[in-house]
Amino acid sequence: MEVLTTGPERAMLLNMLDLNRESLIECVEGLSESEARQRLVPSLTTPLGLLKHVAAAERSWFQRRVAGLPESEWDGYGFGDDASFTVTDDDTVESAVSALRQAAERGREIADPLDLGFTIEHDAFGELSLRWIYLHMIREIARHAGHADILREQILAARG
Repeated sequence: MEVLTTGPERAMLLNMLDLNRESLIECVEGLSESEARQRLVPSLTTPLGLLKHVAAAERSWFQRRVAGLPESEWDGYGFGDDASFTVTDDDTVESAVSALRQAAERGREIADPLDLGFTIEHDAFGELSLRWIYLHMIREIARHAGHADILREQILAARG
């Protein structure tokens, strides 16, 4: 994926968001299904769970908050809480990557027509701009890609 270092603000924000999302996906792809489910820390954090959590965060910000869609119209779970890390027997790396990409695409469809200055009201933070939401998602996904990178390193080291 091309890295934009100059250009319009929105294009650079979306590029950084896409780059971070793909970094997270790359950390999980190539792991076996059992490796992707491994819990190496006390929290619910697993490589597969990180994919599910980020997809839920995408839905939470864009489908739930920006578009104001009712829960019945979300693509899946739309809260960025501990439950968003939960991995079921039906979850696979492929299904989680697909769900994340779908949530990202739907978020883009929702936000693309809006100006970066578009605002929403948030119960805890007050008025938030779309620009802030993009920056928050860049930070959130980069942080979780870092978690996934460390987990991957531990998993691959254990392979021998």
